[in-house]
Amino acid sequence: MFSYRHGFHAGNHADVLKHMVLIAVLKHLTAKPTALTVVDTHAGAGLYRLDDDFAGTSGESLDGIVKLLASPLAADPPGLVGEYLDMVRRFNPSGKTRIYPGSPFVTQALLRKEARDKLWLFELHPTDSKALATHVEQLEAGRQVGMKREDGFEGLRALLPPPSRRGLVLIDPSYEIKNDYARVAACIQESLKKFATGTYMVWYPVIPRPEAHELPRRLKTLSNQAGRPWLHAVLNIGQSPERVAVPGETAPRPGLTASGVFLVNPPHTLKAELQQVLPALLEVLGRGRGQMQVVETGG
Repeated sequence: MFSYRHGFHAGNHADVLKHMVLIAVLKHLTAKPTALTVVDTHAGAGLYRLDDDFAGTSGESLDGIVKLLASPLAADPPGLVGEYLDMVRRFNPSGKTRIYPGSPFVTQALLRKEARDKLWLFELHPTDSKALATHVEQLEAGRQVGMKREDGFEGLRALLPPPSRRGLVLIDPSYEIKNDYARVAACIQESLKKFATGTYMVWYPVIPRPEAHELPRRLKTLSNQAGRPWLHAVLNIGQSPERVAVPGETAPRPGLTASGVFLVNPPHTLKAELQQVLPALLEVLGRGRGQMQVVETGG
């Protein structure tokens, strides 16, 4: 159950999409003075080193943040790409990209003390929850950040609706077991009944598994049934042509080539922002057959 570690995947192309969208949503929601509550149901370790054994073994950041920072686009990045790169650079003042901020640290960096914004973090993995606690302590954020080592799907129930009636829920499980897909859909369905006006952001991998392809369809249905607007974005960087089988050896695994984000009650500006930057992002990160970017809305 605890085999998944996000440290292997930190800074990959899926993180680029997820955290770019997260920044856009948070900047929109914090533009209003009322306090905001953010719940991260699967927070991970919070901070990751791109030069440690995990990230070094997988090398996934080389097709994500590292490639993006080394590209000409980084010199004059459009819109959300620039805001995302500024966030990553904030954690690397030396100019060398060694630290990658996960969603808890991206979120906390954009929350406001004067508005009494609140961040709740859930992480069940024993090693990652311990690392997360250490990293959060370094923030010295006081009561602004709360952390619990428990199932985020279960823990979310007690936090909805938030006192200010303004909230963002980020749902980003590992999906290492098939049941995660059903739990995501059930969580959205239940949460919309308790807090219909909240913003919900779901990340998921686009992989050859029926549950992965069914999830966005199910989320669209739930959003439409609740009468809530939605946005769905997918980034597929394509299959690397270098990945070929060596005679006498097992063919190398292709790795994750695509991921998606689904939002219920998204900022009304988000579709236009993504349509502006995803083509440029794909031009930099794209690497072979199957490249694609999609942004669709409904509700």
